Amino acid sequence: MDRMWSITPVIYVGEFARAAHFHNTRLNVMALIVLAWGARLTFNFARKGGYSGAEDYRWPVLRAAMKNWQFQLFNIFFIVLYQNFLLVSISLPALTAYRHQGTPFDAWDLLLLVIFVLFLSGETIADQQQWNFQEGKKKLIATGGVPAKRFLTTGLFKFSRHPNYFFEISQWWVLYLIGCNSVGLLFQRTIVGPVLLTILFIGSTGFTEKISLAKYPEYADYQKSTSAIIPWIAKRGLRKLTA
Repeated sequence: MDRMWSITPVIYVGEFARAAHFHNTRLNVMALIVLAWGARLTFNFARKGGYSGAEDYRWPVLRAAMKNWQFQLFNIFFIVLYQNFLLVSISLPALTAYRHQGTPFDAWDLLLLVIFVLFLSGETIADQQQWNFQEGKKKLIATGGVPAKRFLTTGLFKFSRHPNYFFEISQWWVLYLIGCNSVGLLFQRTIVGPVLLTILFIGSTGFTEKISLAKYPEYADYQKSTSAIIPWIAKRGLRKLTA
């Protein structure tokens, strides 16, 4: 599922654009921005070794916390079935746009396109900052050095403990709004996609930070000073932690 995550939405949204024979501007734009999202995520996953046998550091922790039969059930119902359902759900705003192809591409679509690109750029920057930090930390440890900081608190991480989560979630809310604009109504049933994705990331944040706290006791101070997901200014008196 980790290897499929950045690929399947590209296929799903692209299929709606293809079904419209690539004649609908809104669908073409949706397909292109999701393709850009997928390319960024695929690149970031690949350079971490995701396609060469490496796995997310959280999976071993989760497996160790469960009995084998419990993890197998979790694997079938959550990892396989639920996450595939989620990947379909976040792509369905393209179905809304497909069903309302007669609505012209307008200034709202253009504005949402710009916002999506800004969020995509923010996630790219956050991932690169994390990559640079982790690679520098590995090299320092390999040469016998001791990192001054054991986790990243600068750059975008000065304003959010998980800025990449914020930008990831936001991009799918923008895609949802593009679908809404094709109808002219703010609420659509496809809202289930970004809502479930948001819930998933909130849960992932709690689990990830539990691991971080076990490894780095000082992470508790970072939690007190810095917003969990939505970027915000560090709390007064605790800003030195992210300086």
